[in-house]
Amino acid sequence: MTQITSPADKLAALRREMTARQLQGFIVPHADEHHQEWLPPRAARLAWLTGFDGSAGAAVILHRKAAIFVDGRYTLQVRQQVDKALYEVKHLITEPPQKWLAAKVTAGDRIGFDPWLHTQAQATALAKACRDAGAELIPTPQNPLDAVWPDQPPPPLAPVVPHPVQFAGKDSPSKRAELAAGIKQGGAAAAVISLPESIAWLLNLRGGDVANTPLPLSFAILHDDGAVELFIDRRKLTPQTERHLGNHVSLAPPEALAEALDRLAKAGKPIQICPRTAASWIFRRVKDAGGEIREAPDPCELPKARKNETELNGARAAHRRDGAALTRFLSWLAREAPSGTVTELTAEARLEAFRRGGEHFNGLSFSTISGAGPNGAIVHYRATESSARKLAAGELYLVDSGAQYLDGTTDVTRTVAIGEPTAEMKDRFTRVLKGHIALVLAPFPVGTSGAQLDTLARQYLWQAGLDYDHGTGHGVGSYLGVHEGPQRISKHGSVPLEVGMIVSNEPGYYKEGAYGIRIENLVTVVAAPLEGAEREMLGFETLTLAPIDRNLIDPALLTPAERSWLNDYHDRVRTAIEPQVDNETGDWLAAATQPI
Repeated sequence: MTQITSPADKLAALRREMTARQLQGFIVPHADEHHQEWLPPRAARLAWLTGFDGSAGAAVILHRKAAIFVDGRYTLQVRQQVDKALYEVKHLITEPPQKWLAAKVTAGDRIGFDPWLHTQAQATALAKACRDAGAELIPTPQNPLDAVWPDQPPPPLAPVVPHPVQFAGKDSPSKRAELAAGIKQGGAAAAVISLPESIAWLLNLRGGDVANTPLPLSFAILHDDGAVELFIDRRKLTPQTERHLGNHVSLAPPEALAEALDRLAKAGKPIQICPRTAASWIFRRVKDAGGEIREAPDPCELPKARKNETELNGARAAHRRDGAALTRFLSWLAREAPSGTVTELTAEARLEAFRRGGEHFNGLSFSTISGAGPNGAIVHYRATESSARKLAAGELYLVDSGAQYLDGTTDVTRTVAIGEPTAEMKDRFTRVLKGHIALVLAPFPVGTSGAQLDTLARQYLWQAGLDYDHGTGHGVGSYLGVHEGPQRISKHGSVPLEVGMIVSNEPGYYKEGAYGIRIENLVTVVAAPLEGAEREMLGFETLTLAPIDRNLIDPALLTPAERSWLNDYHDRVRTAIEPQVDNETGDWLAAATQPI
């Protein structure tokens, strides 16, 4: 086989394979069979083909044109990683693949897609775009990109272990019984579950098949009597794990899912499948077998998002330990950064080292974003040996990081001034802080969605004609995904927030070529009764505990209520963190949390 190394070689090889299969186009999403954000190396097809390694995106390959689609987090990164002579760069939200396809394909074209790598909702939108242009969306039995990827990694085989009830808060049989009752009440015989994070939560399992998130890649069918069929490579399971699963969880290899779906379909009862999270292949298999599909959300999603009291107490404990590690880092940074010898990579390594000593620590929750100066303006920047900058006086340093603990998942961003910040930096930082405070202080009635709250965090930036091109907050799991649905605070966050949900609060501002600012804490939704209220009200409790850089705040821009919140927050931070750190760090913390 001819050596395929450059992006141009890879694109040419894929086009030759398309020709052999009589395809005029092919769609390459950032996705695997489970439609999760974090992929095993085997599924990193978009990154292999284009060089873009962000956590969301897609490419559409035609014989004479190609385009790559990314969201607002990656508009700068994609320009650095992708050859623009090979790919047009498009916005994933405002000009999605289906819109580009509708404008570029011609009548009679056959556009290929891997039905395992597109959800039913995605496939439906793509098929309509092709149909409107007189073309046809063609499912490929094997992925043509895999045929030209000579050293594609094998499937992962990380061990799968039980997640103890002392951290989960509820045993698996209880979860299965509750969800099975809902499935039965809805008239279905079973629900197909394809999200590994849902399976991990339902069965109280954790794995290691993808980086930073303890997921066991697998599929499951939950029956209306609470029994589960788990489709997983059995080599991942220890005897202890099999005993934990018990007699009501049967085991089969992943390839047995097809036969199980056929059997369910022929039984004649409805099968519940989520069109937003399940692969189009699953829908096609059930329909081809004559089955009746009941489209409904993944039954695990909302119960998983509503953390129980054990999970919430675990999150609070994890954040106290995590806050101590971050405070040690910020104290170290204050001492070392003025020397001019600290780089983005050395800072990143130092922060991880502080975390590694924490109780229940089990790795990072995502690759740390450590950006100095203009690199901080790249929302999901990753420092490399070639890109890493030194932290220089007069610049801002943005660090977005988190950890996986057995009792909770953390995610926190702090922006720090190295030396004296400019007036503009302080103005932008304070506007971001005001938005952060406005959101965390907001009371809101039951039934309020993230989209209704999102503007609160943007209002002070909007007053200056500024904004940020990412959501204000994402859901967070309990020793699971650092990005967890269905809840989020964004322009598109339609799911009502409920008690026990954990979300991030992370407004920001990014000046291309200069600096980035983001202030991120995790918060949980709590009951917040108001005297005289006519509706049941909710609010937020902040979980994250770490100082916010007072040197970047313009006090004149803060209202008394905002000052009060900041001073109270810093008092909480000092009280929780001081007993966990040494005297040197404690002295720094006392100064960093002085009232404004």
